Amino acid sequence: MPGVAPRLLVVEDDDPIRTALRWALEDEGYDVAEAVSGEEALAAVGTATPDLMVVDLMLGSMDGFAVIREVRREHDLPIIVVSARADTHDIVAALEAGADDYVTKPFQVKEITARLRALRRRAGSGAPAASAPAEVVLDRTAPALVLREAAGTVHRGDEQLPLTLTEFRLLCELASAPGRVFSRQVLLERVWEHGFFGDERIVDVHIRRLRTKVERDPAAPRVVVTVRGLGYRLDPQ
Repeated sequence: MPGVAPRLLVVEDDDPIRTALRWALEDEGYDVAEAVSGEEALAAVGTATPDLMVVDLMLGSMDGFAVIREVRREHDLPIIVVSARADTHDIVAALEAGADDYVTKPFQVKEITARLRALRRRAGSGAPAASAPAEVVLDRTAPALVLREAAGTVHRGDEQLPLTLTEFRLLCELASAPGRVFSRQVLLERVWEHGFFGDERIVDVHIRRLRTKVERDPAAPRVVVTVRGLGYRLDPQ
């Protein structure tokens, strides 16, 4: 019996681009819903309950940045930004808002579908490696910070922290070898798979967001540590 088609919401106010994306993504087996404005997108998230989103930034009164921030308040579904805005500030701002990936226009549809497949593989690969411990205590200072990879959760005491898929995958990768330094390129290859057009800044942005959730003082991180010129490592406390 065939599986249920993944639900995908395309948020784009350019009719030809939105239609082309819908046709291509339906050919890839997605159940595609559409929204032409930020307000319509937020309503569709509630009614269509998408598994993934593709969001343009330039949407009119409510732009894509605001849409992503609002969605992130309640949902951790993967989000790809598709935009003509290629400035570094815009890319970083979109990732800071909560996007998982960023593709600039003009683009090849096959690039979008490839990145969506990568995000779906990441979402479906929550099972830990056979040698992975049931839980990793990242910070023993009460209330303790505990990663449970098999359950897909991170808790501080009784509180489950609202990590996105990308943040969780980053933390699991670092926790696979505490004390080891992971370069940005290695993290790109293991967490993003396709490498995000070779731009390592995406790692820095997501590390900053991860720290706001797992560190007691994000301005002076002790768990997820920067090794200047080399990358990042996990230092359990």
